[in-house]
Amino acid sequence: MPDHKQRELGDFLRARRGRLTPESVGLPRRRQRRTPGLRREEVAELAGIGVDWYIRLEQGRPVTPSVSTVDALARALRLTELEHQHLRALAGGGGHKPFQPETAPPSLLCLLESLTQPAYVTGRRRDLVAWNAAAADIFGFDALAEDERNILVSMLTIPRSRDLFGPGWAEEAQGMVARFRATHDLWAADPAFVALLRRLRDGCPEFDVWWERHDVRGPGSGRKTLHHPTRGLIAFDHTSFQANDDPGLKLVIYTPVPAGGVVTGTSAGSPP
Repeated sequence: MPDHKQRELGDFLRARRGRLTPESVGLPRRRQRRTPGLRREEVAELAGIGVDWYIRLEQGRPVTPSVSTVDALARALRLTELEHQHLRALAGGGGHKPFQPETAPPSLLCLLESLTQPAYVTGRRRDLVAWNAAAADIFGFDALAEDERNILVSMLTIPRSRDLFGPGWAEEAQGMVARFRATHDLWAADPAFVALLRRLRDGCPEFDVWWERHDVRGPGSGRKTLHHPTRGLIAFDHTSFQANDDPGLKLVIYTPVPAGGVVTGTSAGSPP
């Protein structure tokens, strides 16, 4: 297992352990605790593994847990199915080739240009690979500098995005961070991902708090309510599709909601 995956595995286990209480997993509270969460020995007991073995996992030491151990830890830590999948990915062997920016194949570009509703394509690092005129009109993509053409950078560091999402910005941004976390942890040592993380930390005061939670979410659909500077309050239903040519590419499409369907206040759902 590459060193960076060992570190991310340890951090993920520690974060998930910290959110549980003895009562929530059926253990008695034996004495007052200085820090929240389960103790390491309690997790080891629940998973049926040795305490020293579990400590090595949390410390990011060079050990490779078996599939059965990973599954036992998932049960002990009360992981969701998505969190369980993330733990399996972190525990798996092997690594990646150095990251290379993606390009959209002609067929995907043709589809994108044929759409009248806002749509764009992102890569693994959430770089904006391509977008159509409708997306540029709503999200202002054409006005972004080249080094800003990344959904995370745009959402978290550019004031226009905070204005566009209004009261729902924080919820949307946290959802985006949690969706990125699952990909990042597999590429954590790659210079391109290191640079992006530094950019987000420097540009978004809230980012570190959200990042340290180690929350992970999968792609999803939902509704966004936007506060457009010229169009006013508008709503879209959004969904995303993984490209067959390159699994790292994702097509995101926004379908306008009729005026009567607009929900005022915080938007439902999170960014794909």
